[in-house]
Amino acid sequence: MRAIATDARVARRESLIRVLDSEGIDALIVSHVPNVRYLTGFTGSAGAALVLRQETVFFSDFRYRTQAEQQVGDSARIEIVASDVWSKVKSVLEEYAGLDRVGFEGHVVTVRQARELEQGGLAASLVPASALVEKLRASKDPNEVAAIRAAASLASEALEATLPQVRPGQREQDVAALLERELRARGSEWHPFPTIAASGPRSALPHAETSAREIKSGDFLLLDFGAQVDGYCADITRTVVVGGRADERQRMVYDLVSEAQTRAVSQIRAGMTGKEADALGRIPIEERGFGDAFGHSLGHGLGLEVHEDPRVSKSNDEALPANSVVTVEPGVYIAGWGGVRIEDDVFLGEDRTQILSDGEIELRELI
Repeated sequence: MRAIATDARVARRESLIRVLDSEGIDALIVSHVPNVRYLTGFTGSAGAALVLRQETVFFSDFRYRTQAEQQVGDSARIEIVASDVWSKVKSVLEEYAGLDRVGFEGHVVTVRQARELEQGGLAASLVPASALVEKLRASKDPNEVAAIRAAASLASEALEATLPQVRPGQREQDVAALLERELRARGSEWHPFPTIAASGPRSALPHAETSAREIKSGDFLLLDFGAQVDGYCADITRTVVVGGRADERQRMVYDLVSEAQTRAVSQIRAGMTGKEADALGRIPIEERGFGDAFGHSLGHGLGLEVHEDPRVSKSNDEALPANSVVTVEPGVYIAGWGGVRIEDDVFLGEDRTQILSDGEIELRELI
């Protein structure tokens, strides 16, 4: 696993300090694990960071002492806590005079944790400050983009190894297991989300849970899966026909989704709003009378989390930031019959758009 370069950590800290200045916040308690990793390089499951103008302080427990020393190093002061992290955070805050407003990640801190922070006579005011680090994470540096590209390549290779093994009569669970084995064999650190294998009428469930249903000849099989490299996620969806040729209706629906996806991938750009980008894939589907069958957003940001900023959604009027990575995943879902989704991962550079996954969207018929 590649460590975050010191200069990247310095740049991220400096960017966050500028954000805190603009928000009138003197320090930020960071407890969302992906945000802690982004700022410090720590990959464990239990850690927090306190970002002050003077320094960054990293908190964890005995289990992660050696790991913290290796990964966080001298980029932050390391505090190994015996039990109560929040008490230790408050005691460190008390070392600094003149703190007026201290932010905490209100979108992840529990009510109990917030009460613990508020107790004990801390001089500074505690204020919720949600999604400050997430906004920074939306724009990726070259190493982050390279990790997502590597994860997407690995995922595509795993799919290519899996599809020749798929047969009618297998359960959806069998196919998911084959795909996950191929992902791990090729070096995926983990599965960013539970692999979806949905066949026949169940392919009309956008977020189906993989089941014990046996795949029948002529079924659509929708596969939504991901890979992880250096902590960064890829997210790909492919829809294939198992054990036969696509019939006329299957071909029509598939071609419609393919047309919408191709249009969106070719025209999406940094700087357009999430709403404008969503329309690129939505309008072709609506014009053919299937608007009600495409009920989710066109896509979402991708990085240390499989769903993060920015949102490629008809409700998002904010501009898509330069150097972000998003999914483009239109779909058409017809209850009782089946559905199609095609998803690729796309880099929105300052002056170019580049697909990071393989873009292989021709309908596959597994005969």
